[in-house]
Amino acid sequence: MSLTVKARIGKKRILVIPKTIAKNLGLDEGSAVRITATENKIVIEPLRDAIWLSLHGEKVAQITLKELEDESIEQQRKNLKE
Repeated sequence: MSLTVKARIGKKRILVIPKTIAKNLGLDEGSAVRITATENKIVIEPLRDAIWLSLHGEKVAQITLKELEDESIEQQRKNLKE
């Protein structure tokens, strides 16, 4: 996806991300972003937390709820022994 829009810098150098871009990237008020500045370019990238990634990120493996619970119990037992 590539979308280019014109925007203006407001008071106190505030940049408002247009609704169409924010919606496409899943950005809401309070979302964290990384801002990178080069010689003549500003790049703004969403920063995703673990919860967002677990719900929306690329899935690389599948695990059943039973397997998850068994692993959790095993890890808890190991932690109690330490």
